[in-house]
Amino acid sequence: MGGLWGAWYAFMATLQKLLPALDLAAAAVFALTGAFVASRKQMDIVGFMWLGVVTGVGGGTVRDLLLGAPVFWVRDVSPVVACILAAVLAFFTAHYVQSRYRWILWLDALGLALVTIAGAAKGLDTGTGPIVAVVMGVITAAVGGIIRDILGHEPSIILRREIYVTASLAGAVLFVALSGTGSDRIAAALGGGTTAFVVRCLALVYGWTLPTYRTRPGRRVEELDRQNGIL
Repeated sequence: MGGLWGAWYAFMATLQKLLPALDLAAAAVFALTGAFVASRKQMDIVGFMWLGVVTGVGGGTVRDLLLGAPVFWVRDVSPVVACILAAVLAFFTAHYVQSRYRWILWLDALGLALVTIAGAAKGLDTGTGPIVAVVMGVITAAVGGIIRDILGHEPSIILRREIYVTASLAGAVLFVALSGTGSDRIAAALGGGTTAFVVRCLALVYGWTLPTYRTRPGRRVEELDRQNGIL
């Protein structure tokens, strides 16, 4: 048993060293989704890079501005560089992907999980409460995709019935809850990120949706008067 726990803590220690790369990996993955949208629109390489960068760092930028924290890519330009490299790679390889839109959805699910945890962790690290930290996780996950869809003239994914923001919310809540109970940060990140990714993937595979609002005919004046005892 001791050997098993030792291996577990060694694994956690290795992951701990990779935490600073979370924003970088998330930015690169989201940049790929932006670049694939650019490929669908047959944009030039500058368009690929522009859409990749704004998609990759858009959510984190809004998060940092709301938190009053230094914008992450201004302090360290490596996420922007990663976005540019990802976009250039997509420019030369996107034609090998037969169904680019499907790739966008799966890559977006991975990016969703990564940036949800990065955003929630940033919220906790800046001293916000758990609710604000959860909101920061969801904002970080959703805003990049919103910017991508607006600039690419794509139907916004958050306006569709399929589960998207809910997956981010579930992952952020679990991560913040585990962090609040004193769990290891890496274990909380793995739990929350895996939850967001799995929920989103299951929604893609099985078409999961939440109940939606259904319009109802308004009540006539006579019915309101009868209810109030006027008639």
